[in-house]
Amino acid sequence: MEDILECETQLKQTTDIRVALLAGGLAGTSVDIALFPLDTVKTRLQSQQGFWAAGGFRGVYSGLLSAALGSAPCGAVFFCSYETTKSMFSNATNGRWAPVGHMTAASIGEMIACLLRVPTEVVKQRAQAAPHLSSLTVFRTTVASEGLRGLYRGYSSTLAREIPFSLIQFPLWEFFKKQWERKTQQPVMAWQSSVSGALAGGISAVVTTPLDVAKTRIMLAERGSSTAEGYIPYVVKQVYSQQGLSGLFAGVVPRVMWISVGGAIFLGIYDKVRIVVQDRFKL
Repeated sequence: MEDILECETQLKQTTDIRVALLAGGLAGTSVDIALFPLDTVKTRLQSQQGFWAAGGFRGVYSGLLSAALGSAPCGAVFFCSYETTKSMFSNATNGRWAPVGHMTAASIGEMIACLLRVPTEVVKQRAQAAPHLSSLTVFRTTVASEGLRGLYRGYSSTLAREIPFSLIQFPLWEFFKKQWERKTQQPVMAWQSSVSGALAGGISAVVTTPLDVAKTRIMLAERGSSTAEGYIPYVVKQVYSQQGLSGLFAGVVPRVMWISVGGAIFLGIYDKVRIVVQDRFKL
């Protein structure tokens, strides 16, 4: 019975590229728009100027435009890369090294998706920390003062946060789904994938919060400052020396809430759309 289930699951999880693009785009847009206020609060808690100086609870939708524009392509590109790499790895090893395949796929997906995500993050976070400015104003100011390179400030620090996060989240997500399948002897349903995504996201969020704090500080730092250079070990050490562990875990509560709920929405919607579209069009 388990062998049959394994075979059915493998077939179910072989995802057409077109399906991955559609499901990933819808999932990314849904989670970013739905949970944007929590993301704003997290960003302001982590900013060097302090929560209230960065806007407090005012204008919690500042920067929404940039997030909305970047969500769909980022989600689509990530899952297209993730599913392609995962299937290639699985075919080459007959599933024996599945966790390694999941980690490799997630890392490659993040590296490619961050080419689109980082400019979006830079504009979004600067607008969140300066609610009197629109996303368009922040974009124009950044390009005028720093050039296109300014839109990629924090690219390496974003990767340094996203890759460890994905190395934890996606193998856990796949593991939780697999355990659920074995227990129920049925292919995992979308709501079960959603719960698995919430658990995996929450655990990953706690572990990687110091990296997220460093990334936020680097993106918000004044041009030419030592923090703006983008060296994570330096920023982590600086935050720890000034604020201790509480500084390194600033915003951990909204971050865990955001990513847990976000993981449930993001991965749940992704699997739901993937399953529905594949069943409907026999892809």
